[in-house]
Amino acid sequence: MAHIFRRHPDVSRSHAPMFGSWFFAQTMEQYTHALIEFVRTNQVWAVPIVGALAFAESLAFMSLIVPAWAALVGIGALIGMGGLEFWPIWVAAAVGAALGDWLSYWLGFTFKDNIAHVWPLSRYPDLLPKGEAFIRRFGVFAVALGRFFGPLRASVPLVAGIFVMPFWPFQVANFGSAFVWAAVLLAPGTLGLHWLTGA
Repeated sequence: MAHIFRRHPDVSRSHAPMFGSWFFAQTMEQYTHALIEFVRTNQVWAVPIVGALAFAESLAFMSLIVPAWAALVGIGALIGMGGLEFWPIWVAAAVGAALGDWLSYWLGFTFKDNIAHVWPLSRYPDLLPKGEAFIRRFGVFAVALGRFFGPLRASVPLVAGIFVMPFWPFQVANFGSAFVWAAVLLAPGTLGLHWLTGA
């Protein structure tokens, strides 16, 4: 990091936001690599860690500040290398994701529009309106579709709760899409290395 300041001695306040974003990205990249390495060397922790990552990736608040998807894709690569079993990892990711959406739904149902004023949602004022428009367009299918789009994944379950989407249709879409999402997320690493190695 020191060489950056040597090359740019005129760093000013105007550069602070850009530097902050760069530093956050570097920190998240280091965190992702460290976490994947930990799972590689401590495979007994793989299932709970994957469940927690998928939960964080799907929970409205956490998904905005913890980019867990990169770590999940990386752990999928460990499956492709033959170090981990696919099925328990897949189930853990799916259940974690479904529970994250379930809690987001409950938060929306309980706190209604007031949830928009809570950090970090307060930093993204257009998030809930986009989720509302998506739900009005696709109905309960928005729960399944929204899981595959980053910003919508954080807002659709909240909006479903705010507007009191019927509980059981929400849960069917929630759990069904969670298993598909988990498979899609893990597949590139799981299958990719098999294709490359011919295993």
